[in-house]
Amino acid sequence: MAGKENKVRIIAGQWGGRKIAFPSIDGLRPTTDPIRETLFNWLQAYLPNAHCLDLYAGSGALGFEAASRGAQHVLMVERESRIIKSLRNNKELLQAETIQLMQRPAEDFLRTKHKSGEPRFDVVFLDPPFRHGALAECCRSLEESGWLADEAVIYLECERKLDLDFLPSNWQQHRSKSTGQVAYYLYHRELT
Repeated sequence: MAGKENKVRIIAGQWGGRKIAFPSIDGLRPTTDPIRETLFNWLQAYLPNAHCLDLYAGSGALGFEAASRGAQHVLMVERESRIIKSLRNNKELLQAETIQLMQRPAEDFLRTKHKSGEPRFDVVFLDPPFRHGALAECCRSLEESGWLADEAVIYLECERKLDLDFLPSNWQQHRSKSTGQVAYYLYHRELT
């Protein structure tokens, strides 16, 4: 099944109803339509003109949806070359000029400190592979790297039973839901 191509639908915005393709790769599980619908209802006030970071971009469902709904800039970070190729094809197909792709492990990206003059991210999507063990380090690095805007919102999607006691103390839970084996949250970053 390695050659099978899958598709996910962009729900709303300028590309609403369009489908984007992604390869079949172990561990790649796009955020489902019902979860994305809920998430983007939560985010509708934050997206216009936002700078977004989609770590572990995978299928691109979250990043393309954010760009479709008015984000000014979306940086998708993904390590897997076959996925980057698929994201590039989708970007060209949609003529998505507001999307930037970076082939790099998320952890490596977060080790680079924010530089003066670069935009900080208003909205961040964190949806690493389940049981990967990367979420704690990722959240700590994200908070310490300087990439987050002062009042950023951070979306987390993880296995339902994962204890989130590792989150930075200035990330305040704003929304949460779960379905099946998946839990998803929206956090507001507060200045300390």
